Amino acid sequence: MTTSSTTQPGTECSSASSTGVAWMADARKQTAFSRLCPARRRSIPHLLLGALLVLACAAGFLVIWLNTGNRQPVLALARGVSVGHVLSMQDLRQVNVAVDPDVSVVQANQATSVVGKTMSTTLPAGSLLTPNAITASLLPGQGQAIAALALKAGQFPPEISPGSHVMVVLVPNQVGALSPSPRSGDASWGWPAVVTSVSAPANEQITVVSVQLDEPAARQVAAVPSGQVSLVMLATTGGGR
Repeated sequence: MTTSSTTQPGTECSSASSTGVAWMADARKQTAFSRLCPARRRSIPHLLLGALLVLACAAGFLVIWLNTGNRQPVLALARGVSVGHVLSMQDLRQVNVAVDPDVSVVQANQATSVVGKTMSTTLPAGSLLTPNAITASLLPGQGQAIAALALKAGQFPPEISPGSHVMVVLVPNQVGALSPSPRSGDASWGWPAVVTSVSAPANEQITVVSVQLDEPAARQVAAVPSGQVSLVMLATTGGGR
């Protein structure tokens, strides 16, 4: 006896289609999951790199902060000064620098204590002021003296400044006028000296130039009548006292 089964048209295709759709859905889920997992694995190096960058930036800021924290306010020169110059507040300015412990500096809060002291060396503008650069001893030194000269325009070079080496030259303005003679053996009719200060009194047409020279020469220069001396500026190495 033969049993026959009858399948309605379209039923087999429908079943195959349902099976295919289900398989495709599972395949898509597996593909999506496989894609998601590698992406998570690939993000780990980026996270580590970001963490390292954050640590590097933090270390850099720490170094900058430490260097800034070591800075201290000290005194520097607002303008160039020469040996023999008497310091004033206008000569000083405050700077914040990181100073090695072995370097001697003058703290900014000691400004009033150095005003009025004399420079023992010549320094350019911007140099840090050190205790060795100033001296409390008053000019002039042993065996030296200071003479003040009231000079008119044309009797001194306008370039002179404290520390300049000059020659005080005798210029008699009257025939037969008695004037002290320069030091014996000095045929140049002049006295070598070093300028210690230059000032122009208000409402006066003269400039007062103070010069340091040895005591005998200072007495001779002081005895010269006003208007009978001029200053000649010398090279730094040519004005020995």
